[in-house]
This record gives sequence, structure tokens and C-alpha cells, in this order.
Amino acid sequence: MSLNRSGAVAALAGILAMPVQAGTSLDAIAAKLDALIAENAELKARVAQLESTQTQTATAVQEAKESISAVSEASRSANVVRTDHDYSYAMLDPNTWVNRKEKLLLERRKSGSIPANTVILSGAVTPIVDIQKSNTEDKFGYLMRHPTASNQRTTQASEAVVHSAQLGVTGTMGDWITGYMEMLYNPTQSFGTGTLTDINRNQVEMRKGYVILGNLNESPYYAQIGKMDTPFGLMDTVNPFTSNTVWHAFGGLAYGLNLGYDSYDWDMNFMAIQGGAQFRAHNVPVDRSNVPSKLSNYAVDVNRTFSFDDESWLLVGGSYTKGSAYCQGFPVTHFSSCAEANGAFDVYGQYVDGDLTLEAEFAKTTKVWPGTFNPTIPQFEASKVTSFGVGGKYRTHWFDKPTDLSVEFSRFIAGPNGAPWEKQDQLVFGAATFITPSAKLFGEVIHTAGFAPLNNISGDGVTAGVTISDRNARSNIILFGANVAF
Repeated sequence: MSLNRSGAVAALAGILAMPVQAGTSLDAIAAKLDALIAENAELKARVAQLESTQTQTATAVQEAKESISAVSEASRSANVVRTDHDYSYAMLDPNTWVNRKEKLLLERRKSGSIPANTVILSGAVTPIVDIQKSNTEDKFGYLMRHPTASNQRTTQASEAVVHSAQLGVTGTMGDWITGYMEMLYNPTQSFGTGTLTDINRNQVEMRKGYVILGNLNESPYYAQIGKMDTPFGLMDTVNPFTSNTVWHAFGGLAYGLNLGYDSYDWDMNFMAIQGGAQFRAHNVPVDRSNVPSKLSNYAVDVNRTFSFDDESWLLVGGSYTKGSAYCQGFPVTHFSSCAEANGAFDVYGQYVDGDLTLEAEFAKTTKVWPGTFNPTIPQFEASKVTSFGVGGKYRTHWFDKPTDLSVEFSRFIAGPNGAPWEKQDQLVFGAATFITPSAKLFGEVIHTAGFAPLNNISGDGVTAGVTISDRNARSNIILFGANVAF
């Protein structure tokens, strides 16, 4: 038996041997034991409470971690798929950077406003209301809708319609690859048959779709393949809505491969364009047909920007294409085959000084357009096709909102002096107020002189000595609308 155990036995024996008068000491010992038992129970309760609190805390921490993880994932998703109203307006605006959208996109990527591995959803809607009046029955020369009797009748027309609606998607894969596609609904300018409400004119098309390989932070060179605006001319307009006749005559849209160079002041593009008849403004015969089975056309553009200060610069440039659209024989119809290609050149300039913008452009074919000679009206010889435009815009403020005031004149020439299809002029006075940077309200007053639609411009080949064109036709238009991008 150990010493401690022997001591305990001796103490217990002593206690039992105490006299009766020691009972009070026993009561005290019992009270102390009760107090110890109670204190022990209290300590156990506290330990249990602490264990419970630790469990609750651990659960709360886990729930907080899960919540933070969910928020982080949602944040990552929000950053991957997003909207950018300013970018959407710039990409979907049909009047500025018309055939340089890929440069705009690459510059945004260079600045970091479009990061890698993101998707930007874009959209725009442009409704208009207008009143048109012509001095010649069924002949309205306003080119923002196809000039046919399916669109306008008699000498007066009015409408409240959706001119166009667009949806765009931009996707970036890493630092070098960017994809872009744009869907377009535009019944007033559709080549479909029938009236404005005919199903054939109410289709949605993929207006553009291409992939760009390029990173301007690493290299000034880039490549672009797909369906895109061709690098021919400037094609911009100072008008808030109406495109000028240079774009109507020479603004290209085609399949192809574009190689670009974009430095601080120089910009160069060479695009190999699919042969045959393309979507707009390009046509090179393939085996004397319009079948686009060879990459046999091209366009090249070179321009330079001279910067004077942060708000003042001058852009000058020139372009050439091997095959314009003006190569068909008589009678002329859209997208028909050609005997040989008819090239075209373009020179342009754009000057910006703070709130003032001035633009000028001139384009012309290198050969005559064979189809502008009607053998039943032989006094009018075949002619080269020419178009030019000059305009200016000044920014002021109206009710503290940025407001643009503009005027522009442009002309399309397709025949010799005196020919019914000699020319068509367009004069536009415009005003536009930006309610937000991507929401514009606009109004225009337009005057057109001449009526020269490209289809059957010099005659239909059926009725001798007759053409739908009319150099004496005049139209006046008052138009209001909105262009809202998101």
C-alpha cells in the first residue's frame, strides 16, 4: 500500500474515532462536499456550453465561407458576361467607324476596357417616323429605304416603323483572339420581295461575323477572317441617321480575309475578297459568272492621322478595289454576273477640332459601267460611276445634353449630262441630342434631286426607249427617330 493510501486510511480512522461532539465538523465537511459537487456540475455545464458555442461558430464560419464562395462565383460570372452601353453604341452605330469597327474593337482591348475571357452582349433599336413628298408619282429618291413602288405610292408617303434592330456579341479568348457577330433586322432596306410587312422582308440576317487574331499591346499587325465591311473608303457621315450616297454607292460588305496594320498614326489594310457578286459593292466574275467560288477580288486602304493636340487631328486616306459592283451589262440587275471587273478608287479626309467635325470623300470607278448604255436610247453613252460627299458637324449643348448640328451634301453620278440616270443628289440638315451616351434622339430635313435606282437604272430591256430613272424627280422628307443602344 502506498504512503498516500495509508495516510487516507489513518485519517478516516481518526474521523470515525472522534467523539460525538465532533458532529458539527462532519456537517461542515458534508456542506463542503455539496458545494464541490455543485461547483463541478457548474463547470461541466460551462464546458458543454463552450463546446456548443465552438460547434455553432464552426458552422457559421463554414456557412460564411460558402456564402463568400457563392458571391465570388456570381461576381466572376457577372464579369465574364456583361454589357457595355458605350461600346455597344460605338460598334452598332451605322454612321461612324463604318468600315473600321475591328480597329475600334482592338483599341478597346488595348486600353483594357475589354478584358480577356469575357463576353459582351450588345443591342440597338432605331425606330423612325417620317413624311415624304415627291413631285413625281411613285418616285421617292430617299435611299434609306429601297426606292420601289412596294415601299411608296403616289406622291406622298408617311410611316412610323422600325428601321433597324441589331444584336451583337463580342467574345475574347485570351489576349489575342476576339470573335464578333452581329444580327440585323432591317425590313425597310431589305432586298426581300413584297411590301414592308411581307415575310420575305422581315428576316433576321447575320450582318457580320468574324474572328480577329491580334493584340495591339504586343504587335501592330492583326488578321481578320469572316463576313465584314471591306476596307474601301471612309464611308462615315456627319448625319445623325441618313447615310450619304458614297456609302450607298461604294460601301462594301463581303466574305474575305483582312490583314491589318495599326500604329499610332498609320493604318493599313489589305483584304482578299471572295469573288463573284458579294453582299455589297464588290463583284468580280468567276468563269464569267457571279458564283463566289474563288478568292479573286481585293481591296486595299492606307490612311494616316496627323495629331495637332488632344482634341484636334486630321485623317487622310486612299483606297482601291479590283472589282466594284459596276460591271454588269444592260439591263442592270442586282448581283448579276459581269464580263470583266471594274475597279474603283476612293480618297477621303476627316478633320476634327474639338466640337467641330468636317468630312469629304470622293469615289469613282476606273472604267465605264457597261449597263449604263441603253441601245434603245443610244444618245447616252456608257459612263463611269462617281460619288462624292462633303459635310460638317458641330457639337453644342441643349438642356445640358450634348447636341450635334450637321449639314451634308452628297451626289451619285451614273450617266452623261442630260441622261435620265445622270445623277441623284442628297442634301441633309440634321440635329441629334444624346439623352445618355448611348441613347440619341434625332431629326432630319432631307432633299433629294434625281431618281436613279441601281436596278434597271438605264432601262429594263423590255420596253424600248424607257427607263425608270428620272433626273427631274424631287423629294422632300421630314424625319424623326431614336437610336438606342444597350
